[in-house]
Amino acid sequence: MPHVVILYTGNLESDADVGGLCRKLADTMLTVRSEDGSQVFPTGGTRVFAYPAAHHAVADGGAAGIAAGGDGDYGFVYLNLRMGTGRSVEVKKQAGDALLQCAKDHLQPVFKKRHLGLTVQVDESPGQVYDGKHSNLHPLFQ
Repeated sequence: MPHVVILYTGNLESDADVGGLCRKLADTMLTVRSEDGSQVFPTGGTRVFAYPAAHHAVADGGAAGIAAGGDGDYGFVYLNLRMGTGRSVEVKKQAGDALLQCAKDHLQPVFKKRHLGLTVQVDESPGQVYDGKHSNLHPLFQ
């Protein structure tokens, strides 16, 4: 933890540079600071994964987009930041705002080409039953 999982419509594969978006989102996560100025997300635990949806249905299937002069080929990107408990409401909002701005900036060329929806959701895992970890990544960043 923390993880960002990106789900997106497969029709964005050629336009969105999703691999580049993953790197930018991870870098953005590393800039988030708590009220005392400390890094919120540990470098070795920051991960971003993206999965295209081969099959999807978005909104009305394209009728309104065609009527508005587009091709009706809608896209959608969903980002879910999942983090452990213990961070303030302000830090969670700051993280969400930073990820949303990063994604908007990255996807701006796509927004210019097609109708696109973007959602960022921040969740924390209260009531965790088990959180086992094993990693040799964290020592790299000490």
